[in-house]
Amino acid sequence: MKTQIMKYFVMSIFVFAFTLSFGQNAIGDKEAVAKTLDGYNKALERLDVKGTEKLFTEKSVVIESGSVEGTYQEYLAHHIGPELDDFKSFQFENYKVDVTITGDYAFAMETYHYTIVLKKDDKEVKRKGVATSFLKKENGMWKIVNMHNSSRKP
Repeated sequence: MKTQIMKYFVMSIFVFAFTLSFGQNAIGDKEAVAKTLDGYNKALERLDVKGTEKLFTEKSVVIESGSVEGTYQEYLAHHIGPELDDFKSFQFENYKVDVTITGDYAFAMETYHYTIVLKKDDKEVKRKGVATSFLKKENGMWKIVNMHNSSRKP
């Protein structure tokens, strides 16, 4: 009888430890996904996106306000890169992110407000934005496979 009880006790501890470990890993992955997205947002705020290609998969797709912009490299070369040259500042506010992990894949929804100040006339452009991103864990790093963002006047 004591042996049977001990067996169940040891098994219970193993199941508890496994569950706790899995939960901590999921929390760590959620934080890592949020860090990837934050790295991209911080680059926009610095107006310097050099090195951000490491945050995206090679064949990523960026969709912005109803337009398929292509891979991140194409988006960088033909859209966001040239736009940043016209900005005096770019600032996010009220940023929130919700992350769901499923194995080596993550789904994120970001909501935020942002303000852009243009270089040529100091005009402020204020928008309310939302982004959904699909990420994949590659070699231990979370990378953006697909990003879709849109905005409108608040």
